[in-house]
Amino acid sequence: MVEKLTLNYLKTPLLDISATNTTFLLFVILFLTRLYEKLLKVAGKGHHKAMEKVAYAMLFGDYLAQNIPKAKELFEKLALEGSPKAQMALGFLYAAGLGVNSSQAKALVYYTFGALGGNLVAHMILGYRYWGGVGVPQSCESALTHYRLVANHVASDVSLTGGSAVQRVRLLDEVENPGSTSGMLEEDLIQYYQFLAEKGDVQAQVRVQMGHTALMRFFLFLHRKFFRILCDGKGIPGLGMAYLYGRGVPVNYELALKYFQKAAEQGWVDGQLQLGTMYYNGIGVKRDYKQAFKFFNLASQAGHILAFYNLAQMHATGTGVLRSCHTAVELFKNVCERGRWSDRLMAAYGNFKDGDMDGALVQYLLLAEQGYEVAQSNVAFILDQKEAQIFNENETYPRALLHWTRAAAQGYTVARIKLGDYHFYGYGTDVDYETAVIHYRLASEQQHSAQAMFNLGYMHEKGLGIKQDIHLAKRFYDMAAEASPEAQVPVFLALCKLGLVYTLQYLHDLNVSVQYRALPGPGASGSFISLVVSISTHGGQAQCLRLT
Repeated sequence: MVEKLTLNYLKTPLLDISATNTTFLLFVILFLTRLYEKLLKVAGKGHHKAMEKVAYAMLFGDYLAQNIPKAKELFEKLALEGSPKAQMALGFLYAAGLGVNSSQAKALVYYTFGALGGNLVAHMILGYRYWGGVGVPQSCESALTHYRLVANHVASDVSLTGGSAVQRVRLLDEVENPGSTSGMLEEDLIQYYQFLAEKGDVQAQVRVQMGHTALMRFFLFLHRKFFRILCDGKGIPGLGMAYLYGRGVPVNYELALKYFQKAAEQGWVDGQLQLGTMYYNGIGVKRDYKQAFKFFNLASQAGHILAFYNLAQMHATGTGVLRSCHTAVELFKNVCERGRWSDRLMAAYGNFKDGDMDGALVQYLLLAEQGYEVAQSNVAFILDQKEAQIFNENETYPRALLHWTRAAAQGYTVARIKLGDYHFYGYGTDVDYETAVIHYRLASEQQHSAQAMFNLGYMHEKGLGIKQDIHLAKRFYDMAAEASPEAQVPVFLALCKLGLVYTLQYLHDLNVSVQYRALPGPGASGSFISLVVSISTHGGQAQCLRLT
């Protein structure tokens, strides 16, 4: 355990660790080891909060060695005593088949009890299940109920900065393009660790303490930036807020509207959001839902979480727009995925980078249950690579197929192509060329995937799952080359082969036969060679050419 913590801390991206910091670090690691030993003893005496922390630590392999069977025992004890967190966790274990035989019926029961107890993650999971029809009949209205409840809590925690950014790293992209997704700003990292530290994460507190020099530089940066903003006149949204809520000045809706309009004209998202709020509630202006929708929509394009939330409310109630349950659910889902549990995406990625595939897989599995598409594709990728040990080898492909299916249903193109590949090669299912063609066609038509077009060309060329048609094969190959420059080389090679096949097919259709005959020559002992070429056409006519 100490070795694992050492590796995690030494890989901190905040700053280079000196010898002094390393000594301090080792001291803290030993302290944490003893701390969790004491926590285990407290949990053993039946303390609920301690039991929950220990159980989750064992489930994910955080601080303690991963021990899913022991975590399950603790969750079962807590669930019997009415712990919503434990009920949600047991639902997750049964849904994922971790330490128990997979049972979607039992998972649904535990998720429902967890949600009734007020667990937001359980509500989010149920929202996703009703939205996608996972283990339950598909119901947009039921999904809306669960997602709206969670979104209300998430939105209430959001400040005017628009909410925290969610780091969504696709492992497939990371492996194929190393380093392309790991370039986070130092300020973002400090803010992230400070946030965790304030929540009581001891590991984050250590990192923040280690990074105090960088943190001071960050605060100085913010200090300079704040005054530069005021000097440049970019504090207009702040002035609008001051007059809107009477912060240091008398409330003046007219001036607030004026400053928000100026900010919105300059593209400031806070100005757009507040203008939408004023028009929506009729504060200082005549209530105008169309104008409110316009400004909320503008703010949502900049990624402001409250803009998504307000738009979702409008679509859910049909206020100012035609009511659309589907649109409202998608917007609420976006808000929910920006909740504090999204931090687990970064924790799972950290485990992956450290080589802890089982720890990463379990964390991604829970996020996948919550409906995060990137987590679903990452679960499928880890299983596809057969790098995790918590499942039997014969289970990996069927489980990967399940998560590729869920990710594809949310519009991830690569997942759709993977589904075609799995049915083409028979990974986790029977070989089914016709189903493979369906998935490739969907990826081609809906998402214009060059890979899918190339695969369709190959299947037309070979007549796999579809009628053989060399002309259609060439058409799909050409489309693939047009869709992506990277496809031009493989398309060129495929077309060369296709040209050769077409030539041979053409000669075969003409029924060309070549015969060599040895005929006697003019002398008694002489001879000559006669080359006879006969060509028969589909019309039945024949031509004979004789060369001597």
